[in-house]
Amino acid sequence: MTCPYLRCAAVRISSLAVVLVLPSIAFAQASPFDTGASSLVNFALTIGTPIAILIIIGLAIAAAVGRISWGWVIGAIIGIAAIFGSPQIVAWIRSMFGV
Repeated sequence: MTCPYLRCAAVRISSLAVVLVLPSIAFAQASPFDTGASSLVNFALTIGTPIAILIIIGLAIAAAVGRISWGWVIGAIIGIAAIFGSPQIVAWIRSMFGV
């Protein structure tokens, strides 16, 4: 049979440890969503840059030889600019609404 005093002491010590750690968790400055979203955007931009370059080169060559219209090339360039400019676009929209 175990001593109830030891069990009670262990509960008290673990409760004290939790209470001492909680303020550091509560005052954390970085949101997990912001950190994860920033990491995802950085990863997408890192992978997307060479892919976007190859797509633009391929579309420009196809348009130059007459396989597709230049409108597709211009549309792709505008789309890629919107993708890579998304952090600035989001910051601009947030500033418009005061968020």
